Amino acid sequence: MPHVDIDRDHRRRVVHVVNSFETGGMEKGVATLIRHSVDVVDHVLVCLTHTGETGRLLPSGTRVIEMNKPPGNSVSFLVKLARLLRGLRPCVVHTRNWPGMDGVIAARVAGIRELVHGEHGLGSDDPTGLDARRLRVRRALKSWPMEYTCVSRTLEQWLVDAVRVSRPVTRITNGVDTDLYRPGSGAAARAELGVDSGAFVVGVIGRLDPIKDHDTLLAAHRRLRAALPGAVVLVVGDGPERPRLMASAPQGVRFLGNRSDIPALLRALDVFVLPSINEGISNTILEAMASGVPVVASRVGGSPELVEDGVTGRLFPVGDIDALTVLLQAYAASPELAARHGTLGRRRAEQDFSIDTMVMAYRRVWDRVGR
Repeated sequence: MPHVDIDRDHRRRVVHVVNSFETGGMEKGVATLIRHSVDVVDHVLVCLTHTGETGRLLPSGTRVIEMNKPPGNSVSFLVKLARLLRGLRPCVVHTRNWPGMDGVIAARVAGIRELVHGEHGLGSDDPTGLDARRLRVRRALKSWPMEYTCVSRTLEQWLVDAVRVSRPVTRITNGVDTDLYRPGSGAAARAELGVDSGAFVVGVIGRLDPIKDHDTLLAAHRRLRAALPGAVVLVVGDGPERPRLMASAPQGVRFLGNRSDIPALLRALDVFVLPSINEGISNTILEAMASGVPVVASRVGGSPELVEDGVTGRLFPVGDIDALTVLLQAYAASPELAARHGTLGRRRAEQDFSIDTMVMAYRRVWDRVGR
């Protein structure tokens, strides 16, 4: 059992229960939330398995507890987690996504009723959220959280219609740091990568996972290079799909792995693409918009809530290589169109997706539920 020191200060304690803190939108969103509310909230992050790459985004001094959960499910692990939660004496426990169901059960075992459950997106192991076994579990526990949070209208509707939750659902869209992510010259980043200053550069950022459907982007790039031999795709991120994607990628595709210089890389792009099969609310779309880069995204999940089709970017049907190719060709042929969409995207990020708005929305939920 990990040793836990209890701080006694003026801040209320929120314990976040996640599976891990590897690369992903949920992880980045939680890290952003913690970073921008640490002055008023004592955050504790409980990782059921291990921490991971996104742990570097947490502010110094954030308490992180790794549970090293073995594969499968066990009563002994739930009891161990319940003891930990009880010992932390939280004002609120905030669990997230399917793995967070362990936290929901453990909180109840620990006698903690101040419980919030959040949904940030559906994974590749259940992209529709309709797996029968998981739905049975979610429905059995649906009244245990006092409130639910989600990041998109699609997830809100799924919680109501499929899970049939019997508690309030609060939709809180992710926020973006518009000081960190801002328009500017990408010349230095292109030079560092050895990319020609005049090349048409497309980028995608995210975990290399089947649900992100990098294949569609790479197929569109292969067609684009027939007309634009110098076109480049920058693939940022890592994950299980990397070896396969690298083996089949056409010329002009650069795999950069996980990077800490995302703001600079975004400024080096002409277009940002997110071809996912499903999405919650994409942090990377918001970051691209804030950076003044037009966004081309598949019309799924929360992406249409962010990208105004024909205004700040374009939307295309999932897996439609032809449609994506045409959209990229249009931007390559008209830098003026790309600049206009990028400018309007930046304006929308500033007006509608501030971090302060996101933080205050979560704090209101914790105020309602907490003690």
